[in-house]
Amino acid sequence: MERINLKGIGVVLVTPFKTNGDVDFQALSRLVDYQLQNGADYLVVLGTTAETPTLTPDEQKEITQLVVGQVNGKIPIVLGVSSNNTRVVVERLKNEDFSGIDVILSAVPYYNKPSQEGIYQHYKHIADSTSLPVVMYNVPSRTGVNMSAETTLRIANDCKNVVGVKEASGNITQIETIIKSKPLGFQVISGDDAITFPLITIGAVGVMSVIGNAFPKEFGRMVRLALSGDYANALPIHHKFNELFELLFVDGSPAGIKSLLNIMGYVENILRLPLVPARNTTYERIKNILQELNIKY
Repeated sequence: MERINLKGIGVVLVTPFKTNGDVDFQALSRLVDYQLQNGADYLVVLGTTAETPTLTPDEQKEITQLVVGQVNGKIPIVLGVSSNNTRVVVERLKNEDFSGIDVILSAVPYYNKPSQEGIYQHYKHIADSTSLPVVMYNVPSRTGVNMSAETTLRIANDCKNVVGVKEASGNITQIETIIKSKPLGFQVISGDDAITFPLITIGAVGVMSVIGNAFPKEFGRMVRLALSGDYANALPIHHKFNELFELLFVDGSPAGIKSLLNIMGYVENILRLPLVPARNTTYERIKNILQELNIKY
């Protein structure tokens, strides 16, 4: 099968809400335009940053259709399809319409804490149920279990349409092992903005980014400079965002990025329970840093 290129910056879109709690499709459309105009290499729809667990199936479908229609093939679209019930993912992949979707992103099952063999079998069943490329998502801070380098490599070798992994374990040694031993064409993608620069220096192909919602051009420039080996010019941009990386997650995600986007005028500062907006002190610190960064948006 064709190996889709996920090199560069993929932006994991937030879901804007109105003050009454409904999905703000107009704000989402503006945000998609902003990404297209400022160099996002691809978009990730219905990821963690989208507050996907709080969206109804109809809302998820409408969001996906909006993004697919607006992007209109200009850049690839990655769609999040995850569950801790393997059968649910398999049935969705077999029965739903994935027109306009280029890649499936599926997280390691959460809450029920499968063994490494269970994780392997989960992804094997997913891979067998779709002809679309699949990217695994390892995020143990959210799922409660880490997919080991050995398991990642086993799946990468056995399942030809599993084309990459979004790695958010924070374990540089583990990620380096995957990069060093992966099959040809398998892509390792940073799942953490704060360590994207060092991961690219050891062979990651880019990032699925939260901060890219706000700064696709500037953060994307850092990613492209690093990918080209121009570390001298990439590193200052990485350093410039250091404090913001921390603030965007100190009260949980996407509370931080929604604060930033609200300050920039793109979305209301509304989240769906059980998530709540960032604290006022965090909001004000983000506002001050935005002024100091002096980035045009």
